[in-house]
Amino acid sequence: MGDRGCQSDGILVHLFPSATCELVSVGGRKGGTMKCERITIHPEVCTGKPCIRGLRFPVSRLLGLLAAGETKESILKAYPYLEAGDIGEALQYAAFLSEEETVELAR
Repeated sequence: MGDRGCQSDGILVHLFPSATCELVSVGGRKGGTMKCERITIHPEVCTGKPCIRGLRFPVSRLLGLLAAGETKESILKAYPYLEAGDIGEALQYAAFLSEEETVELAR
């Protein structure tokens, strides 16, 4: 069975049968791809938001905790089902998405 793909905001996301994803930059300055081993996307889990390893733990929540000043150690202690590699891939995912060029239009 082949992959399914969708495009949003200059990122093409390939969903594979295992629900892991591959991000392909189609509009960014650097371009490139990112193979996600720990970030999964299932329409039935958290309304299709990218999550950590199929858990109901959105990547955005993890990034929000880091942005609020939580340390990796405190996150791993508070959420024992997460692994250090989950945090690393979430940061790589955020870095990949931030490479996209954003153009603000005047109103």
